[in-house]
Amino acid sequence: MSDALIDAIKTTATEQIAAIKAGTLDARELFEAYRSRAAADTTNAFTYVAPEAPAELPGRDTPLAGLPVAIKDLFCTEGVPSQAGSRLLEGYLPPYTATSVQKLLDAGSTSHGKTNQDEFAMGSSNENSAFGPTLNPWDPTRVPGGSSGGSAAAVAAGHAPWAMGTDTGGSIRQPAAFCGLVGLKPTYGSISRFGMIAFASSLDQAGPITRSVADAALMLSFMEGKDDRDMTSIGLREPIETPTRTDLTGLRIGVPEELSGEGIDPGVRASFEAALEEAKALGATVTQVHLPNAPHALSAYYVLAPAEASSNLSRFDGVRYGNRLEAEDGSLIGMYTRTRTENFGAEVKRRIMLGTYALSAGFYDASYGRAQRVRTKIVEDFAAAFAEVDVIATPTAPTVAYKLGEKSSDPLEMYLGDFCTVPMSLAGIPAISIPSGLSEGLPVGLQLAGPAFSENLILGVAHALEQKLGFDTAGAIR
Repeated sequence: MSDALIDAIKTTATEQIAAIKAGTLDARELFEAYRSRAAADTTNAFTYVAPEAPAELPGRDTPLAGLPVAIKDLFCTEGVPSQAGSRLLEGYLPPYTATSVQKLLDAGSTSHGKTNQDEFAMGSSNENSAFGPTLNPWDPTRVPGGSSGGSAAAVAAGHAPWAMGTDTGGSIRQPAAFCGLVGLKPTYGSISRFGMIAFASSLDQAGPITRSVADAALMLSFMEGKDDRDMTSIGLREPIETPTRTDLTGLRIGVPEELSGEGIDPGVRASFEAALEEAKALGATVTQVHLPNAPHALSAYYVLAPAEASSNLSRFDGVRYGNRLEAEDGSLIGMYTRTRTENFGAEVKRRIMLGTYALSAGFYDASYGRAQRVRTKIVEDFAAAFAEVDVIATPTAPTVAYKLGEKSSDPLEMYLGDFCTVPMSLAGIPAISIPSGLSEGLPVGLQLAGPAFSENLILGVAHALEQKLGFDTAGAIR
C-alpha cells in the first residue's frame, strides 16, 4: 500500500470525501485499501469482509462519494451475513437491508464488511461474541468496549473510515471512549430501527462511530429520518448542521455529582476535570447539577432491558428464526430447548432469565413496574437539570479499557461500566462521547448530553472541545 493511501487513511471521513470529490483520491483504490486492511485485521473486528469491491462504485457526485462504511453485525444487510454475534444466526442472509444502512448506501456509501459485537448487543466488552473477542487497537491485551466493539476497533485501527453501531445502554459511547473515537447516541426515535435486530426496543438506537465530530454529524444527517416501517421513528426536528463552533461563551455546562464522583478512576477523573477547564477557557460556565435518581438507573436498566430482551428473543426458536438443532426424541419442545440452550451464549441466557423473572406473575409490579417508575423519575431529573444548564458533562466510562478476561467472570462488575451512560439511554436523550486525553496510555472519553432533539447543540459543543483538546484519533493506526 502506498504512503499516500496510508496518509489518506489517517484523515477523517469528511476529508476523504472532499479529496475524492476534488479528484486527488481514487474511491476504488481507497475501498480496496480498506478492504485489504480489514481482511488482514488482527483485532478480530470483522465477522465478514467483502471478497471484492463492487463492480460499480457510486460516483463522485453522490454525497458520500463511494466512501466505505463498516456495519455492525446487528444490522440486516441483504445477501450478507447478519448474525448479531450469535451462533443462533450464524450464516443468516437477510432478504432485505435495514433502513439506516440503506439510507447511507443511497447517499453514495458502500460497505466493505460487518463488524464483531457482543451477542445480540448484550455486553460491555465484546467478549460475549460467539465469534471470539475483539482486541483494542491501542493495546491488544485490552477490550475495545461493547457491544459495538468491532465497529470501534475497526475505525481506531484504520480498517474503516467510520462505522455504524447501536447503543442500548452505552454500546456506542463506551467503545468510542475505550478506542479514542467519537461516538454519538442520538435522540431515541431519530433513526429507524427497522432491520436492526432487536435487543431492548424502547432503548435501542443506531448511531455513528467516527474519527471526528464533523464525521458524526455527516453520518447522522443521512441516517436520521422517519420510517413508516418503524412506528417509533420520528426523525429529527431540524436538519443536522456541519459543526463549526469554536467558542463556548454563554454555554452552561452542568456536572452531576452522582455521575462524576465516587467510582470514577483517578486518571479518568483527572482527564475529565482537565477537559472542563478547557471548556471554561473557551468561555463556558461550569456548575454542579443534581440527578438524584441517576444512581438507581443501572438497577432499573438491568430489569427493563432484559425484560424486553426476553420478549424479543423468543422468536429465535429454530422455527421462526435461528439455526435449528433437532431433539433426540424428535419432540418440538426438545427442539426448542436444544436450539436455544446450545446456540445462545451465557450472557444472553442470563439476561433472558432475568427478564422472564421480572415479567412473571407475582413479580411484575415489584420489579418491572418499579423499574419503569424509576425511569420516569430519571426523565424528570434531566428535565429539571436542563432548566438550569444547556448540556450535561460526565466521564463516558468510569475506567479506561480493562484487560481481556478481567471482568468476564463477574457480570455485576462489568455492568458497572455502563454507570455513566445508562441514565441518558433511559431518558431517550442524545449523548456524545469524544476523547478527552489519555490515562495509563489509554484513551479517556468525555460525555456530553443535551435535551431531546438537541443534536446540533451537542455536536457544536463537542466540536469546539475537540478542536481545543486536540486528541489524535489516528493514534492507533499502524
